[in-house]
Amino acid sequence: QVQLVESGGGLVQAGGSLRLSCAASGRTFSSFAMGWFRQAPGKEREFVAAISWGGARTYADSVKGRFTISRDNAKNTVYLQMNSLKPEDTAVYYCAASGRLSTVLAGPDYWGQGTQVTVSS
Repeated sequence: QVQLVESGGGLVQAGGSLRLSCAASGRTFSSFAMGWFRQAPGKEREFVAAISWGGARTYADSVKGRFTISRDNAKNTVYLQMNSLKPEDTAVYYCAASGRLSTVLAGPDYWGQGTQVTVSS
């Protein structure tokens, strides 16, 4: 079992930056692929970014060049650095984990409770 707790959300103006954190506990963090998803009001939850246990990264086209996912295995934490934020990035952001990167993309095994990000225009 893996427990995921997100933090770092908040209100920011368009063009600003935020860094989300996701602290994991439970099973060995370094063996898990991690991801970030988001859900805007009235929309489906969508993939944002993912990172494998080995550090391979993949991003949604909508955030490429603006967002960066990283992990610190010593701290059992995954981060999402979000730059050049746009109002359309407003959503609840969820951390997710699975044993493999492909599973994170297809349907993670574990989810956090989410953190709200609001970007004002």
